Amino acid sequence: MKIAITHEWFVTHAGSEKVVEQMLAVYPEADLFSLVDFLAADHRDFIHQKSVQTSFIQQLPFAKTHFRQYLPLMPMAVEQFDMSAYEVIISSSHAVAKGIISNPDQLHISYVHTPMRYAWDLQHQYLSQAGLTHGFKGGLTRLILHYLRLWDQLSANRVDHFVANSHYIARRIQKCYRRSAQVIYPPVDIHRFQPQSDREPFYLSVARFVPYKRVDLIVQAFNQLGLPLVVIGDGPMGEQIRAIARPNIKLLGKQPDAIVEDYMQRCQAFVFAAQEDFGITVVEAQAAGAPVIAFARGGATETVIEGKTGVFFIEQTVTALVDAVQRFQKTLGNFSPELSRHQAEQFSIERFRKEFETFTDQAWLSFSQGNDIEY
Repeated sequence: MKIAITHEWFVTHAGSEKVVEQMLAVYPEADLFSLVDFLAADHRDFIHQKSVQTSFIQQLPFAKTHFRQYLPLMPMAVEQFDMSAYEVIISSSHAVAKGIISNPDQLHISYVHTPMRYAWDLQHQYLSQAGLTHGFKGGLTRLILHYLRLWDQLSANRVDHFVANSHYIARRIQKCYRRSAQVIYPPVDIHRFQPQSDREPFYLSVARFVPYKRVDLIVQAFNQLGLPLVVIGDGPMGEQIRAIARPNIKLLGKQPDAIVEDYMQRCQAFVFAAQEDFGITVVEAQAAGAPVIAFARGGATETVIEGKTGVFFIEQTVTALVDAVQRFQKTLGNFSPELSRHQAEQFSIERFRKEFETFTDQAWLSFSQGNDIEY
């Protein structure tokens, strides 16, 4: 198979890029396409120092720092890639990467991290948080999002097989595109962590300080509980979070991986309040032996076992989170670092490589024989 991998943008090495990294581990000869590529020379190891074919957005003014502002141009940009030389196209998509144009003799598999959240079910939340519910800018943004929804659904017809990173995302794919999806959980580097039995009496949160992560909710709950909480992360809500945190809460800002690993291996429990597509940090915490206190929506419900590797709260409210922490403390002896680690092992890098390669190879075999695969 001659393979191309498309991705929205290469600017960091975060969750979706780690999926591309493992796709390349399976298919190292694949060529890479992306709307923009601003990776520094010393941060390209995860793509094997490969060159990336980029779109015209790469050359637009201020693209390096404000490429997201060109979102309305991205559907057209991704359609300009000439993919005619490839037999198999794999798109790693959370926005427009799945929209490449292929021909009937090419197999297109799209690994979807999420349909565009801001264009579909979370539109109203995003508009509210951005202060765009009224006025000319708000109306223009709604018009752009309307156009993106139409294109997003239309471009879904160009995909032969969808792969979702969780059952939650598979349901969103069904809702937005009316298409079924195979679930292959993303790769988590669980080998970074060594679970410890002796836990220290503090709770931990690791997240970007953006509205949907609900770090503010975690801080408010621990303000009320008075229990020690360590928060690692930073972002646009940093000033707001620092203003409300009481002395029992230690804000460490952004920290290197080694520090995060150390705190995960020592904390009494990891606290997660977001409705996330999958939630890699939830799995990482369990790999470090930490039980998880998580919001009972999204991907966390597929990676945490209630009463065995964690505790859920069903509403994103201070009261619900406080109650969950108190329930956790009453049953603290029920949680085993070994069981948490065993749960995390189901989401390893090795498991992802095996499942993705098997699915892709079977899809190509069936496609080349003129058959469909069932999943």
